[in-house]
Amino acid sequence: SLRYYCVSGASGVDETHVFISSGKNVHLPCNNTLHDCRSTTWNYNKDSTTVELIAGGKKKKEIERRERLSLGSDCSLKIKNISKEDYGSYTCQQWIGNQNQGTDARVYLHVLHVSSSQTEISAGLSVTLFCQLYSYPRGSCDDWITSERIELFWVNQAGVNLTRSDSKYQISSSSDHCNITLNTTLLNEDHNRKWRCNVSQNNQLKTSARYTVKSSGEKTSSLISVRPL
Repeated sequence: SLRYYCVSGASGVDETHVFISSGKNVHLPCNNTLHDCRSTTWNYNKDSTTVELIAGGKKKKEIERRERLSLGSDCSLKIKNISKEDYGSYTCQQWIGNQNQGTDARVYLHVLHVSSSQTEISAGLSVTLFCQLYSYPRGSCDDWITSERIELFWVNQAGVNLTRSDSKYQISSSSDHCNITLNTTLLNEDHNRKWRCNVSQNNQLKTSARYTVKSSGEKTSSLISVRPL
């Protein structure tokens, strides 16, 4: 899965946007590092709640997901096995004594997650794949992705965009546009077929999440399971 950084300036804050799909590992860059990480603090904010993850270059003991977090040699925050709950705002600061040094380095983590309506279905029945971008916009998701020119779309295993005009697929998105749904009726020949949900910004791919159809049981079985990779 791809991840791209988009850096924009703000008063007193260095901002970076990171896009990643769930299940991957990610490094969140700290762009205000001093000569070592002993002064580094990482704070996490979501839903107006701030949690200190790293203080003085060390992980806090009482935090959730502690085992998935680590500090890189460049003071970046490493997160293993990203989940959809990890989205939000991460801020790297440098503290010497009681003084905050320099500019805050803020990273907005956007997590792409795909799920299905069911884990096992028979050929001939329909399946719905849900793709959602979990983000931390300043306003509504709809306003944010419109202003930032962000788009979610499904592609087939040949890399061709699936459109609403294709009769085999029913593609829809909710009013907030941070998710897109694919509904299709699986055929026997859909075994091992891959569908991918992509996120682009300004027509550049940011990250993608894939679903692969796998048959379960004997070759004569028409049972198909859908699971993320």
